[in-house]
Amino acid sequence: MIDRYLLRYFLAVIDSGTFTAAAAQSNVSQPTLSAGIARLERETGTKLFHRNSQRVELTEAGARLAVHARRIEREFHLAQAALTGLAPVDTLRLGMLATIATAELAALVAALARTAPGVRVELVEGNPRALAQYLARGRVDAALTILRGAAPNAELLREEPYVLALPATHPLAGEPSLPGEAMADDTMIVRRQCEALPETSRYFTQRGIRPFFPLRTTNDDRALEMVAAGLGVTVIPASHARAGVVCPTLSGFDLRRTLGLVWGEDSAAVRTAAGAVVTAIHAQFGG
Repeated sequence: MIDRYLLRYFLAVIDSGTFTAAAAQSNVSQPTLSAGIARLERETGTKLFHRNSQRVELTEAGARLAVHARRIEREFHLAQAALTGLAPVDTLRLGMLATIATAELAALVAALARTAPGVRVELVEGNPRALAQYLARGRVDAALTILRGAAPNAELLREEPYVLALPATHPLAGEPSLPGEAMADDTMIVRRQCEALPETSRYFTQRGIRPFFPLRTTNDDRALEMVAAGLGVTVIPASHARAGVVCPTLSGFDLRRTLGLVWGEDSAAVRTAAGAVVTAIHAQFGG
């Protein structure tokens, strides 16, 4: 029989990404946690992690075990609540696309405080690839992410285009649409987490535009602040907005992103219990 504390160590490593952080999360020393993981690997007869100098990654066997370990932890808490007569705390672990506008996310959180005060929501940020991995491993119950093609357990929310973001003081700020060539003399801010970065780069390169990049950032709020300050222009999803920034369309750049809510395979019970959260998500992000 596998001791529960070993599964807790195992999940802590998955969630924190390193043995050091997992040990701190579990309130044990790193040697103790490492010994626990080694014991779990002996008892399961398989290697659970690929280790390198920076992070650890799940093996295929580890990914399979993660799904069951999450289920065991959830059932344990439900059983504990039933025995003590206390109502379990409902928690929805929601993966969140890193390029979702902060204002929209804040509006969702405020709506949840009003309409679903009994549900605790954990937000886990990532890019589309990371969120898909989190869903597969049971790290999150659902993810607000980009849909590409048919996706099982997915609920369509909306589609939106990518637009130019210019300072309101830009000479072309009053134009509803601009060709890429109009940006030939501008500097450009690179949004490093943008899921459309390869397509954006190709669009401008094909037009012979190779601008100076005064800033490369993973922080979309910082990128927009710098656009408003006049540091440069950028390409951003249309849902992003900020005072001092105008967003004409970019002619010839027809790429759009489709946002959806994707559920993990083992999320049926949570999905049913989190009805108020789902309603709020559709209200905030639905097209």
